[in-house]
Amino acid sequence: MKEQYGDIKVTQLPGFVVQCEIDRPPNNFFDLALIRDMADCFDELDEAANCRTIVLCSNGKHFCAGANFGTADQKAEGDVLAAESADQRNPIYQEAVRLFGNKKPVIAAVQGAAVGGGLGVAMMADFRVVCENTRFTANFVKLGFTPGFGLTHTLPRAIGIQKSHLLFYTGRRINGETALEWGAADVYCTADELREKAVELATEIAENAPLALISLRQQLRGELQEAVQRATDVEGREQFWLTQTEDHFEGIKAVAERRAGNFSGK
Repeated sequence: MKEQYGDIKVTQLPGFVVQCEIDRPPNNFFDLALIRDMADCFDELDEAANCRTIVLCSNGKHFCAGANFGTADQKAEGDVLAAESADQRNPIYQEAVRLFGNKKPVIAAVQGAAVGGGLGVAMMADFRVVCENTRFTANFVKLGFTPGFGLTHTLPRAIGIQKSHLLFYTGRRINGETALEWGAADVYCTADELREKAVELATEIAENAPLALISLRQQLRGELQEAVQRATDVEGREQFWLTQTEDHFEGIKAVAERRAGNFSGK
């Protein structure tokens, strides 16, 4: 097991727990390289006898603040959310699909913001530990396009159709307490306790028979990877044309300027 996969730092903890830390502070924006490195890391941990559970965490203010749409010259980076053609699968979502096929349970320790695709990363995990400064938002419509990273499947699976639709249509954010109440999170604690509580849950799971854990997870999530593949095929196709609209460029500008978008439907 390597200690580093790109910007993913790997630490062996006691009790068959491995910590994988996203190290792009303070916002931990994601891109194709980050998701690919995470998938490569998880693939190797699948074969590691000293890993039975994974704690996914981040170094910085936010767990993952999505893709970086903050400036005009970041638009090219943002375009990683769209394939090169309407017929091509989105490369970043293909790496995301890999993550849903791994064997070991994942506990995400979510501080600060999990935004857009960052929320998708959090929802990939089996369990989420949150705190008083956690906030979840699927703000895609505010950016002039639609959800990705399989969220159209994973979020309703966790919190139900109506609550998911409410978040998708409004782009509103929810705090850690609401995430726990709605079923998007499993443990609520203080920010100072966040990693400790995530490791506690990971250790509690890792105490059990490893082959049984892998079998159980396969039974519980057996068709999840295929469902996410179908979801991301549609998501990527819709994002392809929406990211070329005037509304998308206005949405990026509006979010960066912290104001409501002046959308024209073009």
